[in-house]
Amino acid sequence: MPGPDVTVVIAAYNAMPYVTRSVTSVLEQTLGADRIELLAVDDGSTDGTGAELDRLAAKAPLMRVIHQPNSGGPAGPRNTALDLATGRYVFFLDADDHLGPEALERMVAAADDNGSDVVLGRIVGEGGRRAPRSMFGRNQPRTDVFSSRVYWTLNPMKLFRRTLVDRLGLRFATGLSIGEDQPFTATAYLEAAAISVVADYDCLYWVAREDGHNITSQPHGTRTRIDLLRLMTALVAERVEPGPDRDTLMHRHFAVELRDAVLQLCREPHRDVQDKYLKELGDLIEPYYHEGLAARLPAVVRLRCHLVRRGLLDELLTLVRWELDRGAASYGITTLAATAADGPEVLTENGRAYALYPYFRDSTLNIPVDCYDITGELRVRHLVESADLDGTGLRLTGHAYVHRIATREVTTELILRKRGTGAEHRLPVRHTATPGLGADEDGGRFDYGTAGFDVTVDPATAAGGAPLDAGMWDLFLAVGAQGVVKEARLGSRRADSVTVATTTVVTAAGTAAALFTTKPYGNLTLDLGETRHRVPPRLRVTGATWAADAPATLVVTGRCTLASWPAGALTVRAVCADGTTLTVPVETAADGSFAARVPCTTAGEWRIDGCLAAGDKKWTVPVPVKSPLRAARWQRLGLPWYAKPVAGGETLTLRVGRVELLKAVKGRLTRRAS
Repeated sequence: MPGPDVTVVIAAYNAMPYVTRSVTSVLEQTLGADRIELLAVDDGSTDGTGAELDRLAAKAPLMRVIHQPNSGGPAGPRNTALDLATGRYVFFLDADDHLGPEALERMVAAADDNGSDVVLGRIVGEGGRRAPRSMFGRNQPRTDVFSSRVYWTLNPMKLFRRTLVDRLGLRFATGLSIGEDQPFTATAYLEAAAISVVADYDCLYWVAREDGHNITSQPHGTRTRIDLLRLMTALVAERVEPGPDRDTLMHRHFAVELRDAVLQLCREPHRDVQDKYLKELGDLIEPYYHEGLAARLPAVVRLRCHLVRRGLLDELLTLVRWELDRGAASYGITTLAATAADGPEVLTENGRAYALYPYFRDSTLNIPVDCYDITGELRVRHLVESADLDGTGLRLTGHAYVHRIATREVTTELILRKRGTGAEHRLPVRHTATPGLGADEDGGRFDYGTAGFDVTVDPATAAGGAPLDAGMWDLFLAVGAQGVVKEARLGSRRADSVTVATTTVVTAAGTAAALFTTKPYGNLTLDLGETRHRVPPRLRVTGATWAADAPATLVVTGRCTLASWPAGALTVRAVCADGTTLTVPVETAADGSFAARVPCTTAGEWRIDGCLAAGDKKWTVPVPVKSPLRAARWQRLGLPWYAKPVAGGETLTLRVGRVELLKAVKGRLTRRAS
């Protein structure tokens, strides 16, 4: 009999009443109880947690409870359960938290489908708890720590392939009272064949306990924080060669673990202890801090590193107090005495933006101005309010601004970049008023009242007065204010009224243009010249029949689903073998359908097709030969005429002529004789 798919491990210590919901969320998984092994380890609880686990296990055959003396942290009970696990995968669930009903089913499917050794399911906070978000922007079937943000969540509440855990001998560090999960998770990440991210479902709910006893909410001491930082930087240095990949991972530890160590250092009551720890921190980070890593770090982290490396304790204390006063918060649980988030004032100068953190341009300290330069951190916030493509061009409206830079001296432009080449063209936009925009951000300290844009792209003139080349043109905004310019890909944020359906048009010059959204982010791209979006599939002729009220008239039916085309450009044609062409204009209904009446009164052999012609471009669609079209007969000036399909072709062709009387009589007599 095959073993379980997943072993869920719950390490529980004084977890009432939360543990009931935690266990129940596992037992009610859509994966099925018969595919789950639940190992709950009671780590010497004194509040009835152990008895509650026993009660729940009595009703769940695949749940096992292990009771052990308190070990002082979650590492010991997790290791106990790992020694007993039999599932193909193992998932660690804190006794405070709970799973979404489909969480394990979705994560197991992601692992099986992609051969992944680690799967992250989207985490959401509950009760005010802050959850990591940056790695859950979209599903990622196969990724790694260098090309995604997964390394920024090192908690173990993930699905791990047990063969990976066993092969590496992974266990949780029992010597750490905080961050004991980081070496386990980081090593699994680095050794995984692939990592998957399930971002389209709320898999894990992080719950903030009312008593504030979540393990990550506890302060812990400076020594513990420094030890964790040393352990993790050494782990990264040992496993990843110097260079951009190592810097990618070090970024996380300099931004989080170093910050938390500095916070605890500043809480130490004795100056000599602070001095000792500060020197230790400086010596610890010095081998890893260099220009490449510094370029990745936010300005406030660079400033923090500068003060630590220079041993400037008083200045470091001032910076920490400044951060606390403005609502600095730790990763995960808010651990700092924060009341409101309030960033620094911003100075713009020579196209750069500087955060006015403490000691900016202090002549006695001469701290490098790079420690205050936040230009690279600024982000464009934008919304496309309309995106309308028709035969005259593409019109875009919306708003865009650089966060924390008030919209004065605005210089926003639209950029068209041809995919796969270095070609680009810039178009000025008309700036429009956006009163009140940003009033609900940053305490309303920044005025974005001139953030609106309105721009039209005419494919015939957008290349500096010349036509745009055929190809895929991606759309960007160069959003400028007060000399600071930041670029943003356009379209990922749209008003609900902006359709994501592809819009295809033909212009008066004969250019086929299509506006579509790219996957997975939904950015806007303009396809010119049918690079990907061709016209013929949107121009269909479905058949032809003889008109009931006029036997010499052929009714050609079809549908044109283009959004726009020049007036009179769409026709049905009858082309004679001698080159004579009869053109019938087409009028479409609201849904694009049409029924064109083509008179067939001139002798000859006529090929029938649909045609869209604009400029020097022409698209033709033949009338299909589906079911046999009967011959038509009529009288003209007292003489008999006929029109009948020519057999053998794939395009409807009619032979039209006057009936020869002698042949008609012979044919009638022959039919009577037979």
